[in-house]
Amino acid sequence: MCAGSQLAFGWGQKGHDVTAALAEKHLTPTARAAVEELFDGRSPVYYANWLDNASHTPEYAYSKTWHYKNIDAGIAYEEAPLLETGNIITALNEQTALLANPEATKEQKTLALKMVVHLLGDLHQPLHMGHASDVGGNRWYVKFFNNNTNLHSMWDSALPEAAHKWSYTEWVDQIDRASDTQKEIILSGGFDDWGKETSAICSLVYNATPEETKVSYDYIAEWTPVIEEQFLKAGLRLADVLNTLFDPEYQPQSEAIVRK
Repeated sequence: MCAGSQLAFGWGQKGHDVTAALAEKHLTPTARAAVEELFDGRSPVYYANWLDNASHTPEYAYSKTWHYKNIDAGIAYEEAPLLETGNIITALNEQTALLANPEATKEQKTLALKMVVHLLGDLHQPLHMGHASDVGGNRWYVKFFNNNTNLHSMWDSALPEAAHKWSYTEWVDQIDRASDTQKEIILSGGFDDWGKETSAICSLVYNATPEETKVSYDYIAEWTPVIEEQFLKAGLRLADVLNTLFDPEYQPQSEAIVRK
């Protein structure tokens, strides 16, 4: 599993910032006001990477296994063993349920929102559906040009940063161009569907990147479109989840949140 304190957790800062900023752009006015109230006026981007740091502290150490769902090679998504401490899917279900609970306190909802903003990003990082046997790619060693690294860390930061030398706002401006038909496809399904989708990509990544692979320009060019698509999906899906939770007039497009 990916829980050791020395191990990488999720998309790097850039990936989480892009996800949060893109989602914020697609919030309805009502949902935006609710998010700003919980975050005391701050943007979702402000807290986008908060959980990666928090999970390393004693107070929030319980959330270490919430960043991923390990699926070993040859194991179907539905058959992957469940951890007693939870995984990214159980965490998203629990934290969104808390946000929908009218009896939850502002403090509880603020914490849940921080987690949901982060975890929706993690759900789209392929190695967060990586093998338990190699700690989600953390022990799958490769070279990024001439630098020794591992598959998980490379996909967290090195690969996205090599794909485009953009700020998170430039990322949003360049990839947030999906048509209405494309958005409808992206927003279909729910957390498990999106997890399965990421798991399928993860399998392709492992197959394309044997251990000791020396990653260079051709690899970056091949996988950049996937990174762009994963960032876009994460942002649009996060917006749909938050709009569904916070705006009673919003018509949900995904099945992630079931209104009661």
